[in-house]
Amino acid sequence: MKRSPVIDLEGACGEAVIVSGSASRELALTIGQLLQVELGACTLERFPDTEVNVRLEEPVRGRRVFIVQSSCPPVDQHLMEVFGIADASRRAAASGITWIAPYFGYARSDKRRGRRAAMMGRLVADFIERAGIDHVIALDLHSQQVEGFFHIPLENLTAIFALADALKSHLETGSVIVSPDTGRMKMASAYASLLGCPVAVLHTERLNGKKTVVSKVVGEVRAKPCVIIDDMISTGGTIRNAIETLIQGGATQSFLIAASHAVFTPEARKTLNHPSIRKIIVTDSIPVASTDWPQVKVVSLGSILAGAIRRSMTGESMMTLCEEQ
Repeated sequence: MKRSPVIDLEGACGEAVIVSGSASRELALTIGQLLQVELGACTLERFPDTEVNVRLEEPVRGRRVFIVQSSCPPVDQHLMEVFGIADASRRAAASGITWIAPYFGYARSDKRRGRRAAMMGRLVADFIERAGIDHVIALDLHSQQVEGFFHIPLENLTAIFALADALKSHLETGSVIVSPDTGRMKMASAYASLLGCPVAVLHTERLNGKKTVVSKVVGEVRAKPCVIIDDMISTGGTIRNAIETLIQGGATQSFLIAASHAVFTPEARKTLNHPSIRKIIVTDSIPVASTDWPQVKVVSLGSILAGAIRRSMTGESMMTLCEEQ
């Protein structure tokens, strides 16, 4: 049974304040409406040299501050807003600070690639803790091991249930769930379980940050419509390569795409301009301007994240949260 669209904080809302950065204003407003609370007043001022100045416009003493902000492009500017809001909250004597990170941008940097390479995911985790944040609620982290970089609690929620629900109305008989690489097999299996479909996987080698090469398909895709899933779509190159490989393998030229995070770099739309793509289903973890891109359907995370805030304030478990939305 689905929950009521209005989530009752059972009196806890007086002890919390939700503050938005510039990256996730619309999503934060949706969360506030579901929780029946107004967003905390906060001023973000940009100087001519792009430095940011943050000022809270209402008291937060003794209250838990929830910062709603994705670290989407421009990634570093949005991260600095998070750090600024956290620092302002700490100096204003907030009882605690939770970062609601619908998209955590540095999760791909989970290991060193060479002896003289930085591990940016770990570095950002250190910055987050030093800023005074004591709890992180993220969604579909690219790498699970990023959680090990933190000494503070990190909840990694998922949009799989919401995206699978949105896929049902577009699913064709005999569809196959396709993982674009071996790293997404666990995610593909979760979709397959929810949708009652078999799974195939592509063996993919990443040549650099923009280019991947698919070597082979494992699984039966001949004469089958395919649903390609991923945690994020950045340039669209991985999805494009997957489609071309599946077509060569005899798959029906009718594809659904589902991904939690629509990073969508400037070249993504051109790359994904493929006649066989019927629908691209993503969430609003990153703002998507899809009004002139009819293939794109956006699923809101508002209910999931509002539920996470409510459970955080009332001490309830978050284990079943995403399944119930």
